[in-house]
Amino acid sequence: MEPESFWRCFAEIARIPRPSGHEARIGAFILDRARKLGLEAAQDDCGNIVVRKPASPGKEKVAGICLQSHLDMVCEKNADKVHDFLNDPIELVRRDEVITANGTTLGADNGVGVAASLALMEEGSLRHGPLEFLFTVEEETGLTGAKNLSPALVRSRTLLNLDSEEEGALYIGCAGGKDTVGCWSFDAEAAPADAVALAVAVKGLRGGHSGLEIDKGLGNAIKLLNRALCRLSEMGARVVAMNGGDMRNAIPREAAAKLYLPAANLAQAEALVSELDLVFRKELGTIDAGVKLTMSREDLGGAKVIGSAVQEKLLKAICALPSGVQRMSHDITGLVETSTNVSVISTSENGVTLVTSQRSSSASRLREVVESVESIFELGGAMVEVSEGYPGWQPNVDSAILKLAQDSYRALYDRDAEVKAIHAGLECGIIGERIPGMDMVSLGPNMEKVHSPEEKVYIDSVAKFWNFLLEILKTAQ
Repeated sequence: MEPESFWRCFAEIARIPRPSGHEARIGAFILDRARKLGLEAAQDDCGNIVVRKPASPGKEKVAGICLQSHLDMVCEKNADKVHDFLNDPIELVRRDEVITANGTTLGADNGVGVAASLALMEEGSLRHGPLEFLFTVEEETGLTGAKNLSPALVRSRTLLNLDSEEEGALYIGCAGGKDTVGCWSFDAEAAPADAVALAVAVKGLRGGHSGLEIDKGLGNAIKLLNRALCRLSEMGARVVAMNGGDMRNAIPREAAAKLYLPAANLAQAEALVSELDLVFRKELGTIDAGVKLTMSREDLGGAKVIGSAVQEKLLKAICALPSGVQRMSHDITGLVETSTNVSVISTSENGVTLVTSQRSSSASRLREVVESVESIFELGGAMVEVSEGYPGWQPNVDSAILKLAQDSYRALYDRDAEVKAIHAGLECGIIGERIPGMDMVSLGPNMEKVHSPEEKVYIDSVAKFWNFLLEILKTAQ
């Protein structure tokens, strides 16, 4: 596979577990690689790493360029896949012209950027100016590394972010975002008499990135499950627990509830579940054709149920919560301006926590949608927490690195690269705040279904992305 150096580095880092908050091993690997190559390296208190590669002879006066990627990956797997993300390597699979993983996320987000940087650290034939390779931590769980980046760590004032997912596209702006979390406390009640214990589950959905794929009409497992529970509650169902979703920035693929139902209403409930199973498949059509709603007997061992008043408020609040695109951009055709996603629900012994995520390229619209979700939570009796969030990245169409990238792409491929903004949080927004005056553009190869076990990267697009990077670095003045 070409480029050989890229794919070798990609395979190497796939063997190193790197969940968010557990980047020590991959960080040590990068520092060791830099040492073996004789390159200067530094690390800040947060764990971010920069590696510096001197200019080629005669290119010392070229302005330095920083290539930035993040070390962590989203850890999602299929329910039947046995995999420990803290210890097991990612199992790479080639299917024709696609690289994917065996039942887990691939980690191409942002393993592609890390592998490209590692390969460029080794590259000996390219004539280039001074280069810095910035590796940040905990991007997927709140952009923590970028937020705490020491400005002194980076000397360059031009940055190539290697965390985009569309070959031939140059991203110059991104959405800001916040998480809004609702928490319900309850006094557990005894399981009702003459009731059957059941498990109701939604599974088979594709899931995906809650920013990049929010406009695809994908099914949200928590919202679908809640529709079933609202109907079952009319038959006297008492909920023991609701759990679903794994990541705040992913559309939940699976969700399940444990409950008790009056035995006299079991046949009616079974008919309802069969009906809704068909309804969900019809609604989601080909976009999420694998959706399944199931109900089965469960041994709950007399587990207690959520208090009836809290159950009613919880189910109604989830029903009222928006989830999906809220507004399209008037400035950039096809760009989602504002969205919200119902992300993760979990139940403890005496509480339920529901995490939602809001994004917008408009600061005022972001505030509006956060306040809407916050109000629904409060009306539903929940305690509410709103995260600090992260800023958007304001596009600069007069950017010098954008012009260089456009000229380089046109020279290579005899066509223009598309200039876009993205409905997701890129670290560029925060890095631009931490290091004022940083001129930035984001690029990458073609990837799909990131943040899900169907994540894939297209081999031919990686070669084009790689050659594009080389051209930019070679022609920088």
